[in-house]
Amino acid sequence: MRFRNAMHITIDNFQNVFKLLLYYLVTGLLFGSLIYVILRLSLSTILESPQMSHVKDLIGEFFRALTSGNTEYLGDFQTNFEEAVKDLVHLVGNNGGAIAGAIAGVCIMYLLIRFVDGLAMFAVGSVINDRMSTFSRTPFSTAYFKNIGRAALYQLVYVPLCFLFDVLMGVACWFLFFYIPSLIPGQGIISVLIALLFTFTAVACLEALKMTLISGWMPAMIADRKKMGAAMKYSFTCKKEFGRRFSAFLVTVYIIAAGNVVFALCTFGSALLITVPLSFIFLLSMQFVNYYNLNGRKFFITYNKIVGGDEGPDGLSK
Repeated sequence: MRFRNAMHITIDNFQNVFKLLLYYLVTGLLFGSLIYVILRLSLSTILESPQMSHVKDLIGEFFRALTSGNTEYLGDFQTNFEEAVKDLVHLVGNNGGAIAGAIAGVCIMYLLIRFVDGLAMFAVGSVINDRMSTFSRTPFSTAYFKNIGRAALYQLVYVPLCFLFDVLMGVACWFLFFYIPSLIPGQGIISVLIALLFTFTAVACLEALKMTLISGWMPAMIADRKKMGAAMKYSFTCKKEFGRRFSAFLVTVYIIAAGNVVFALCTFGSALLITVPLSFIFLLSMQFVNYYNLNGRKFFITYNKIVGGDEGPDGLSK
């Protein structure tokens, strides 16, 4: 039922997909250009080196071999890739100063773009909340400037926390991908596929855990006007229906991943212009639907239909 309600809310706010898309394109172009300049100036020696070209070629050949079933190449991939990475790491070690500057610059730009994009997400959250609570249609620009102060405060804490979480998740996935094949007798496509299976499963579970922990943070600030600290404490300490919320976000992660991949393959990537911002709006809708239900609040699905608040254990409105 919550999936269906979240989908109704997402479709009802579909016009914001194009507003988010335009916003992301502008910020992406701006910060992408800055990142390109930083990398070009700092890492030209490494980026244009034979070692980097070799790593890129191996990665490209890996995906081609995976789709074509070239078991001979996949069997030797791990050894070849590790040797190529060692050569690249050796080159990187000889250019430590440039690497440190580039990493610092890219990290700053990444945090800035997450911060700026997060302001738009907070605005969309406010639009969704207004629609759910009073069935009013708040313009995106109005919600953006009305909430920019609280949104900035929220992003100042949220972005660094998520960045740290993403780094730890990346380290864990790197470990899984390269450690699991060593536990499997023999080397070949089976060990690589099992490593990919465990790695993607870990990513999905960790992303679902993150969404479960933060799912009440933004809604509490917007729907109940809680201060940032109180909303954060509520979201991270709320144990009510934790398992149900986790499983719902886990399924959501898989649905979003599968949907984006299928649409990307069928449209040569062009559909991602729609499905990516739509995915963010669906995640926001899931957060607000969960928050409203956890706090016993009713909300509009259509002008003549109000749900939530008194849902029974089966998830159906009484």
